[in-house]
Amino acid sequence: MDSQPSCVVVTGFGPFRQHLVNSSWEAVKELSKLGLGNDTVVQLRTLELPVDYREAKRRVTGIWEDHQPQLVVHVGMDTSAKAIILEQSGKNQGYQDADIRGFRPEGGVCLPGGPDMLESGVCMKAVCKHVAVEDVEVLFSRDAGRYVCDYTYYLSLHHGKGCAALIHVPPLSRGLPASLLGRALQVIIQEMLEEVEKPECKAR
Repeated sequence: MDSQPSCVVVTGFGPFRQHLVNSSWEAVKELSKLGLGNDTVVQLRTLELPVDYREAKRRVTGIWEDHQPQLVVHVGMDTSAKAIILEQSGKNQGYQDADIRGFRPEGGVCLPGGPDMLESGVCMKAVCKHVAVEDVEVLFSRDAGRYVCDYTYYLSLHHGKGCAALIHVPPLSRGLPASLLGRALQVIIQEMLEEVEKPECKAR
């Protein structure tokens, strides 16, 4: 058995296009202040990822190799969302939109030869059912949108054998400040850790 305490790595994304403030990273910073709760023994590590396919790929590989986390939770911003969205699966193809450096993956593919879709070992429907976050709706989704978030998620699912998650958060607003999104992440990730203890993830 590995004697190191297990950890959870939570990532948010930096600015992109006209969005100079990315709510995902603001929410993760708030989570970092809050921690995962007093009864959680796992360590929390947070990291900002650029909206850059190649750099995200490099950093995700590093997260899994260097930290060997129990779970990696990627948080991204869905610019049109009004709720928090839990994404069940990552897709391998269809990445046509350029990142902040104008780069597009060759052939629109994340991992050449990889399966079309990878599923999280965390049952997002179960998490949705069990979490209650004041003033925020939490929804389930199977389509993470084919941009750097989805690309990052697919790679993380590949490296982590399913022990990864993607949460989309709405843009910041008066009704949805970073502090509220951070609290919501805390509640959701606590529930995800309960799910990770189930056999699918423990098998890795």
